[in-house]
Amino acid sequence: MRKWQILIILLFTGFQVIYAQSPVSGIIKDSKTGTPLVGTSVKIKGTKTGTVTDERGYFSLPAKPGDVLEISSVGFKSITYRVGSGPIDIGLEPAFAELGELTYVGSRGAPRSKATSPVPIDVVKIDKLSIATAAPNLETQLTMAVPSFNYNKQSGGDGSDAIDFASLRGLGFDQTLVLINGKRRHMSAFVNQVGTRGRGNSGYDLNSIPEDAIDRIEVLRDGASAQYGSDAIAGVINIILKKDVNKLSINTGYMGYYDQKYNSLNAVDPSQFYTGSWVDGNTFTLGINDGVPIGKNGGFLNIGANILASGKTFRAMPDTNVTTNAKALPPNVWRRAYGDGAVTTLGAMANAEIPIANTSTKVYFFGGYNWKKSNVYAWTRNFSNNAKKYPTNEDGSIIYVPDIMRVAGNSQGTISSDDVYYNPQENVYMKDASFAAGITGTLNKAWNWDLSSVIGYNDFHYFGYKTFNASLLPTSLQATKTDFDDGGFNFLQNTTNLDINRHFDGVAQGLTLSFGGEFRYERYRLYAGEVDSYLNGGAFYVQGGDTTYKASGSEGYPGYTPGDEVNAHRTNVGGYVDVALDVTKALLLDGAARFENYSDFGFVSTYKLAARMKIGPQFNLRGSVSTGFRAPSLQQINFSNTNTNIIAGQLVYVKLSPNYSVITKAAGVPQLTQETSDNYSFGFSYQPSPHFTLTVDAYLVKVFHRIVITGNFDESIPAIAPYLVQYNVSSVNFFANAVNTTNQGIDIVADYHKSWGKNRFSAVLAGNIQSITINKINIPPALNDTYAHQQAFFSTREQAFLIASAPKSKFSLALEYDKSRFSTGVHITYYGKLTTEGFGSYGYPDLAGTGKQGDPDLAFNGYNPLVQKDDGTVVPENFVFNGKATTDIYFSYGITKNITAYLGANNIFNVHPDLAVVPGALNSWGDSESGGPFDSVQMGPNGFNMFAKFALRF
Repeated sequence: MRKWQILIILLFTGFQVIYAQSPVSGIIKDSKTGTPLVGTSVKIKGTKTGTVTDERGYFSLPAKPGDVLEISSVGFKSITYRVGSGPIDIGLEPAFAELGELTYVGSRGAPRSKATSPVPIDVVKIDKLSIATAAPNLETQLTMAVPSFNYNKQSGGDGSDAIDFASLRGLGFDQTLVLINGKRRHMSAFVNQVGTRGRGNSGYDLNSIPEDAIDRIEVLRDGASAQYGSDAIAGVINIILKKDVNKLSINTGYMGYYDQKYNSLNAVDPSQFYTGSWVDGNTFTLGINDGVPIGKNGGFLNIGANILASGKTFRAMPDTNVTTNAKALPPNVWRRAYGDGAVTTLGAMANAEIPIANTSTKVYFFGGYNWKKSNVYAWTRNFSNNAKKYPTNEDGSIIYVPDIMRVAGNSQGTISSDDVYYNPQENVYMKDASFAAGITGTLNKAWNWDLSSVIGYNDFHYFGYKTFNASLLPTSLQATKTDFDDGGFNFLQNTTNLDINRHFDGVAQGLTLSFGGEFRYERYRLYAGEVDSYLNGGAFYVQGGDTTYKASGSEGYPGYTPGDEVNAHRTNVGGYVDVALDVTKALLLDGAARFENYSDFGFVSTYKLAARMKIGPQFNLRGSVSTGFRAPSLQQINFSNTNTNIIAGQLVYVKLSPNYSVITKAAGVPQLTQETSDNYSFGFSYQPSPHFTLTVDAYLVKVFHRIVITGNFDESIPAIAPYLVQYNVSSVNFFANAVNTTNQGIDIVADYHKSWGKNRFSAVLAGNIQSITINKINIPPALNDTYAHQQAFFSTREQAFLIASAPKSKFSLALEYDKSRFSTGVHITYYGKLTTEGFGSYGYPDLAGTGKQGDPDLAFNGYNPLVQKDDGTVVPENFVFNGKATTDIYFSYGITKNITAYLGANNIFNVHPDLAVVPGALNSWGDSESGGPFDSVQMGPNGFNMFAKFALRF
């Protein structure tokens, strides 16, 4: 080769190397928040050369000093920038302050501002929300901030008391998908078996995620199965972890309830109830967050941790003198320990990103661990009507255990065995762990890609505490066995994703194409308890000369048997495509399709079309149409247990039979299949000034084949009668695709904020008006033969609970004023009307037109429940909880630039739900689902809640 050819090649190669090593690069971010702006367009003016920023806000272009860059991003003011010799770090100003807040849910491509999104999205800053309230956990706080978000603490629901699930738009706990940093979160291993709502649902325990690790939460209030997959029928909650470095924050505080009315210490005879202190539910919290930089390219590691210790609350009717006060109610003998359980939890979560130098690629990981212990009281065991559940001598006399048993009305120091009672306790230990890792980058300066894998694990373990298995040997030795390992269950999920997107500037006003694939593995395991926790020891007691066998298993929550054990798994493969097209600067169209195949029930597909139209610079119309699905969880397919119930004074054993069981198949209950939905939404966003934003969104969600737990079936179904004998149970119930429903409503959010000098004022109104309709009950032919069997499948009582999944309306008004170091706020929340039903104590009505009252033997099954009033009339046993409002207030003061003190109270007027009783019908008292003075509705039963907190920032 000639020398001049070699020289030309060297010069050309060197030019390429020099050019490739020194492109113009920089970071584009939000000037207000410092958040990197993803998908920002950066072009060299007068050329076709351009690119978009990646998730770090980073871009790189072959520009030279003196070139002019045109930089634009939806929701921000466009600018031009002349290239100099140094690195570029640019902050874009929002076009309007609130419209510029970017969200990452709602589209699989580039993020958009809240108001320019075609679907409704809330963005909740957790630091600001959690520090200025006595609300003890994340879900309670979100209930105050998000219009159709609903959460209620359960009481008397076994495991439901220990874990906290929430819902959107009145739908099921498991019909909202939860993401962390955009990646699918694993569900809890627990599935609701009893409780006021959510029976048959599993869900996501948001309270297992440390609050101090969270930067903000994006709540997409729209069906999104086509974009994100199973569970997203009601919407998506995306939890964004903090990225702060060198910003140590410490939040610590105390909260406690002072209920001057319903604290059980106020009772005329406190010995009738369990009691605590005048200020109860005492809660201590500590949260810490800090981060450190990694490398010199914007890498970081942020860690947040939280500790919470919360005590029990005890609530009861204060006046039980029914002979002297017409408004009094008798002692509630079924729930002598009604209230919240005690909770201790500690957890931590890390979030890290490590950019690879001189590339657009970065490695990231996040994950954490949470440990929780819950101690709750089960329903009361009274010796007078539940002697079968007590340790006794051979002659049937009680073996009194002072550390566990109590005596009602013992003010004179006398003990009558008929007045003895105890409440079994349940200790639940929960362990939750997760870890996600991935790598993301840009190929050919155009295609953004993200490869990730997430593994999550949740374990839920029951222990009977201060309780008995009365069927053990009938000697005093049985009284020494008071703690039991009842067994439990766990759930593991591993999700691997590849997501790809690209923005095309030359198509209309811009097109973003996104597509990807997902592989998911799930495993559910149920493990048995120790033998004594479920053993039927065969012991009996003598009463009136008769011998009667004892209740088997540990009281409160019998242990799982080896026959309940299961180790099930499945896989899922899916793919999606999402296209967002800015047809014009005013019109945006977004379409998505998703296809998935489950190894256990087959193929599903879903679709979505959303649109947004700008009607002027301040007004946007938006709407969507979509189909959705939710796969039956492994928990629903495989869970089983045997429990004991008292019905009409009789001890009965009830088995929840898994879907694969021979009993279930014999009863004619088909294999579980996916829930599907049709979703419609339409609304608008309006911002007449930079200080005020209004969004209104109407929705209609039709869900088909919702999974619930049926009522109880006995030997009147001939096909299952032999199995009842085999399993030594009186009846069985099942999971089934039982119900078609329609949820419709309207969400309203109005936000006003104004700053002048050192002053700032804000007012936010978030409201929801909704209704739930049951369109059809899908009764299998084998169970559709009689009225009793139809009602057993999904009774009027169960229908009432489903309809009461959310109040008919909920409005929240938050007012805040800040001046220099001082701030104050008022928060008013209105909860609309709810109605639930009792079990019934009079028999069902004459629906057949025979002129005779229905069979009284069916009166305790919730079939059109009736109750006889004190004046002899018979009325429906409806518990009506009328609309109520609570008022919260707080004050804060910056003691120094690093320390701020907060003081305030929630529910300052000590408002409670209405009592769970039919007016004028003493027989209805204690006949609610919770058995206590209130059901788990509206603002909860605990009343006035005061708090003091300190926030330290360094």
